[in-house]
Amino acid sequence: MYKKNVKVINASGLHARPGSDFVHEAAKYKSKIMIRRLDEDDDPVNAKSIAFVLSLGIGKGIEVELSAEGEDEKESVDALASFIESGLGEKPE
Repeated sequence: MYKKNVKVINASGLHARPGSDFVHEAAKYKSKIMIRRLDEDDDPVNAKSIAFVLSLGIGKGIEVELSAEGEDEKESVDALASFIESGLGEKPE
């Protein structure tokens, strides 16, 4: 298993379009990918499910833990962390 923590920097967080883009990106990988908020004591959820990702209510400034297990675990976590750090396609405010 490979894990990485990253802070969400885009204005709308992982909601609506950015959340959908994140899930679409996660679906490109074979590994089981999970995401969880670090400011809450909840279990990680499937990063390939838009319903689960949106249920976390991840807004700007929230730090999340990405984890993956499988043949492309490091590649998937690093790519998703970079995507979040880039602002998920939104212009910075």
